[in-house]
Amino acid sequence: MIHELKKIILQAHINQKKGLKNLLVTVVDLEGSSYRKPGVRMLISEDNKMTGAVSGGCVEKEILHRSNSVFQKKEAKIITYDGRYKLGCEGVLYILIEPFFISEEFYNRFVDSIFNRESIKVTSFFSKNEETNSTFGSILTFQNSTKFSFSKNFQKTKRPNLLSFTQRLQPAFNLLIIGAEHDAVKLCKMASLLGWQVDLITSLKDPKSMVDFPGANSVIASDAEIIDFSEVNENTGVVIMNHSYVQDLKYLLKLVDKKPAYLGVLGAAKRRDKMFTELFEYNSSISEDFLERIYTPAGLNLGAQTPEEIAISILAEILATVKNKKPDSLKNIIGHIHQN
Repeated sequence: MIHELKKIILQAHINQKKGLKNLLVTVVDLEGSSYRKPGVRMLISEDNKMTGAVSGGCVEKEILHRSNSVFQKKEAKIITYDGRYKLGCEGVLYILIEPFFISEEFYNRFVDSIFNRESIKVTSFFSKNEETNSTFGSILTFQNSTKFSFSKNFQKTKRPNLLSFTQRLQPAFNLLIIGAEHDAVKLCKMASLLGWQVDLITSLKDPKSMVDFPGANSVIASDAEIIDFSEVNENTGVVIMNHSYVQDLKYLLKLVDKKPAYLGVLGAAKRRDKMFTELFEYNSSISEDFLERIYTPAGLNLGAQTPEEIAISILAEILATVKNKKPDSLKNIIGHIHQN
């Protein structure tokens, strides 16, 4: 959920430049079940605008109302929200609301951490009693152990008998799209809505730019002979959608030694056996494991036909693969949807 924190920090930085104060809202504990889990956050600005959400939209109004005292007293508070009586969610949320000021030093370090794809640790201190307390608050720690807090009143050295919630936020999932046709544009845009970092490789013969791909992190023109896949790892998904059988083969051969979380190739099912046979002919050391990890045709069998529908089917397959889930209808699940 690094993308949620990223949106919050970017908006808080904008608000501060406008002279608006901000509050950070974090779900730090949960008893029972709820729509969202501990670690979800949102931002409240002094003009009562919110960025992000900590529920499906039902809790936010109450949080907004109860946040006024934090703006006035400039001290963090913990509140509870009992969804058993109001939502039917069978859970009690413990919500930390704290003053949220980000220094330029912190902002620059955060931007660097996102660019360098670093993990970030966030620790929030609280009690389960509804109260205002200057010892409540959060500390964010970067990979180089640099620490930042967000409130001048937060006393980092005085936390007797407080509970803590710690969350390590990993870099955003990286989706690498190889291709530049209309369907690649749709896949890029929809993947970016998931908070993924989307990078595209287009043809040297027909180079594209960032304006052609809404939501893209980068767009580069290259080909299989010179491309560098050193950044491809277990936090990367690769979708090859060149609409060229020859180009697909070339890129797959360059990925033989890599182990992305997902490797999909767009195309008809009837060419799959031919592709696997020719991959082995070009590189006899290719393992069965590599071939089994190739999803082609890419996507779940949802009956997708349009570029938008195909993008949904591919994204759904990536999610299921990354989360090690067998796709099924939620109506067939008995008990909790999300198992701890």
